[in-house]
Amino acid sequence: MFTGIVEEVGVVAALQARGDSAVLAVRADRIAEDLAHGASIAVNGVCLTVVGWEVGDSTEIEFDVMGETLKRSVIGALAGGDRVNLERAVRADARLDGHVVQGHVDGTGVLLSRTPGDQWETVRFGLPVDLARFVAEKGSIAVDGVSLTVSGVGADWFEVGLIPETLRATTLGGKAAGNPVNLEVDVLAKYVARLLETTRS
Repeated sequence: MFTGIVEEVGVVAALQARGDSAVLAVRADRIAEDLAHGASIAVNGVCLTVVGWEVGDSTEIEFDVMGETLKRSVIGALAGGDRVNLERAVRADARLDGHVVQGHVDGTGVLLSRTPGDQWETVRFGLPVDLARFVAEKGSIAVDGVSLTVSGVGADWFEVGLIPETLRATTLGGKAAGNPVNLEVDVLAKYVARLLETTRS
């Protein structure tokens, strides 16, 4: 489980295809401090398992990426030099500063527009229609693994406000219109929807 509070922005070293899967290598420093084989790390909001690492100027961490992940997220489009949001799994004795994020991407969206404010930016993302029912104003959503509060929502879009710290400390500050992003809707909304579906049938 994660919180959507990005700990570090890493850099992709390589993404190597292996049949219908791939191996992703990411350079990082802070999240490499307590690496363990089999540990979970969210990479742009996708929960991946550490399968190895190599220590150098920066630690290069390797993750196996299965075909399902490549299909459902934008991980497969990463290339060497791309920046990625990184977060280690939350500790049981830590504060939950964001919201409950599983690292299970529900779909992908695209950045539609950015509107600068005095101290923040309003950013609009395209939203797959089948996910729209899970997104509510003032509710939570994870965009590339960043926990955000929805400030507006339409049939196929939602908006968030990005404060200076989010613009600085995550990859969202450098995204442009047309860039794809991973989306994870609030898990509680998904469970409520499922309960309602099964109650009706």
